[in-house]
Amino acid sequence: MLPIYFDFDQAGIRDDQTSRLERNAEYLKANPSRNLVIEGNSDERGTNEYNLALGERRALNAKNYLIELGIEEYRIRTLSFGEERPLFTGQTEFDWSQNRRDDFVLE
Repeated sequence: MLPIYFDFDQAGIRDDQTSRLERNAEYLKANPSRNLVIEGNSDERGTNEYNLALGERRALNAKNYLIELGIEEYRIRTLSFGEERPLFTGQTEFDWSQNRRDDFVLE
C-alpha cells in the first residue's frame, strides 16, 4: 500500500496523490477480505495536541476518498500518531515533507 503526502498544515488530498489512493483502492477491491488502517502523521512543527488532530483529519480525508472510490466504510479504520512516528528526524523541509503523510496498513 502506498503512502500519501500532505502540504504543511493541510489535511486536503493533493492532486498529485490521488493516483496513489486509486491504486490502494484497486488493491482493496481485488482483496475483499483485507481491511485497512489509515495512520495519519504530521511533522514536528506545532503542538502535540494540534498535530494529533491534524493527523486524524488527514486520515479521515483519505478514508472518505477511498469510500468515494467504492471501498466499504466498515473496512477502514483511522488513527493518528501526530508527530510521534517520524520517518525522518532531521530539521529540513525534505524531512518534514516525508513526515506529513498517511500510512496504509493492511489487516
